[in-house]
Amino acid sequence: MNSILHTADGSVTLQSNRFKETYHSTFGAIQESEHIFIEAGLNLFLNSKVVNLLEIGFGTGLNAFLSLQWAELNSVKIHYSGIEAYPVDIDAIQKINYPDILSMDRRLFNQLHLSGKQVIGYFFQSEVFYTDFQSYKPDSEIFDLIFFDAFSPDIQPEMWATEKFKELFKSLKPGGVLVTYSSKGIVKRALKDAGFEIKKLPGPPGKREFVRAMKNSPDFKTGKTL
Repeated sequence: MNSILHTADGSVTLQSNRFKETYHSTFGAIQESEHIFIEAGLNLFLNSKVVNLLEIGFGTGLNAFLSLQWAELNSVKIHYSGIEAYPVDIDAIQKINYPDILSMDRRLFNQLHLSGKQVIGYFFQSEVFYTDFQSYKPDSEIFDLIFFDAFSPDIQPEMWATEKFKELFKSLKPGGVLVTYSSKGIVKRALKDAGFEIKKLPGPPGKREFVRAMKNSPDFKTGKTL
């Protein structure tokens, strides 16, 4: 069973007993996810009608829950797909305080963790695949945005391999975006080798920088070019 840890912004994260690593930053779980995945990811699609979103590393469901909130606040439909090889147990899910902090219905948070397709309100449709990333083979050019939130490359190096990023590159539509918390050299090299144009962006508290990558972008001015 994973351990519950309180982070600096009041939200909790989990400590994986399998990988000996936290799911989110101890400087603030919600703060980190909002900064990296929502502000640098979803906010690029504010003028869209529909966003097809893939997350590698569904984990606690925090990024999906924030995406649900974002979809409702901005009246943009999201079709969310999540990949998770190690589902969080139900007891831990009930102890996670994201619904309280975000003033959202806990039943929606619980629904996100169910397998199969879930229609949550008018703007959000989700499907979480409880399978390993190595077995997942996405179709070509179907996603607008990818959240890459696996455990670190030191812990799960196979998740961050160039060949896997090549598959994700193919799954993105032209102009599609991938955001990840890691800016390690091996990650940046793997993304470049897979065909991505990448940028370093200032990180949230406790993290100097993170990476946003784009496929065949005609306009990719924000951030520092690598």
